[in-house]
Amino acid sequence: MKLSQFKFKLPETQVALEPPHLAFENEDGTVDKVYRRDECRLMVVHRKSQTIEMYKKDAEGNEMKDAEGNPLYLTFRDVVNYFDEGDVFVFNDTKVFPARLYGTKEKTDAKIEVFLLRELNEELRLWDVLVEPARKIRIGNKLYFGEDDSLVAEVIDNTTSRGRTLRYLFDGTQEEFKDLLMKLGRTPLPEYITRPVEPEDAERYQTIYAEKEGTVMAPAAGMHFSRELMKRLEIKGCEFAKITLHAGLGNFRDIDVEDLTKHKTDSEQIEVNEENANIINAATRKHRNICAVGTTVLKAIETSVSTDGMIKPFEGWTNKFIFPPYNFSVANRCITNFHLPYSTQLMMVAAFGGYNMVMDAYKVAREEGYRFGTYGDAMLIL
Repeated sequence: MKLSQFKFKLPETQVALEPPHLAFENEDGTVDKVYRRDECRLMVVHRKSQTIEMYKKDAEGNEMKDAEGNPLYLTFRDVVNYFDEGDVFVFNDTKVFPARLYGTKEKTDAKIEVFLLRELNEELRLWDVLVEPARKIRIGNKLYFGEDDSLVAEVIDNTTSRGRTLRYLFDGTQEEFKDLLMKLGRTPLPEYITRPVEPEDAERYQTIYAEKEGTVMAPAAGMHFSRELMKRLEIKGCEFAKITLHAGLGNFRDIDVEDLTKHKTDSEQIEVNEENANIINAATRKHRNICAVGTTVLKAIETSVSTDGMIKPFEGWTNKFIFPPYNFSVANRCITNFHLPYSTQLMMVAAFGGYNMVMDAYKVAREEGYRFGTYGDAMLIL
């Protein structure tokens, strides 16, 4: 496959800047918003019949319409209707930490931005980061953070054009250091969300089941699940399994080769424990549906599957880059968002759903006004 095969024009107005919500205007002109995780639109892609489903249907299979005669779109809450007792949802329980820091450069007081990617060495307080403006931040520079310069870091290495290795100069305990990072850091929204970060993003840019801190990119497909929806799935008899994948640097690097076989992705940390591997394997043996909630789950599953098609406990790193054509071993269903052009997430979705089918669905999504990106609408691939 070629990089150019994942190009398409996406209107800026279809990039979601915040989650689905209801807005209420008060008497004083202010606006209150009520956010509903599970009320985004849902598009269902049927691989077997090569069809796309967008609208709600009644018991007789007729499209439902509103009072004005317009068809009613499926919402994410409707996902429960596509699963049965014994089916398994596999979630990524990684937790986003406030990875974006703003500070100044020594001597010049020039404003700089540091995006924390991962901790390289706890004892030495070494971190892999991205910096802006990269051209002005060189080895040996000291960077200051906080109103009282309470945190100082030294640049000790260049890793990429924007990548740097920082050593934080902090004399307290590791717990005190992490607390300070959490206090100074802001929610690491993707760059395509052009509005300023809001305090509410700390909760919105997180799944309700997030447990293990370490990712700089929320597993977006999982952000549509509300507690109410999880309970409905549980009552229906669906089972849940969890894996951990901490998304890293590779999600922020542009692919700079046309031939995708020559692209090298950065390693990401994965954990699949025995308990959750057993849940997935039991469903596989019973021929139940296994739904990967997001591309990070697909990657983790494909990394930890053995030659007999069973998931094995795994703790380590993966640099797996999945693009069409690819035969997936375990998951036969996938929930995902609508991703941006050229993204590795789009390539993985195209590998799962079939390139032509997925790109046709994306064309329909653009025509029908679906919202793209982290806070956008959802796709269920069957």
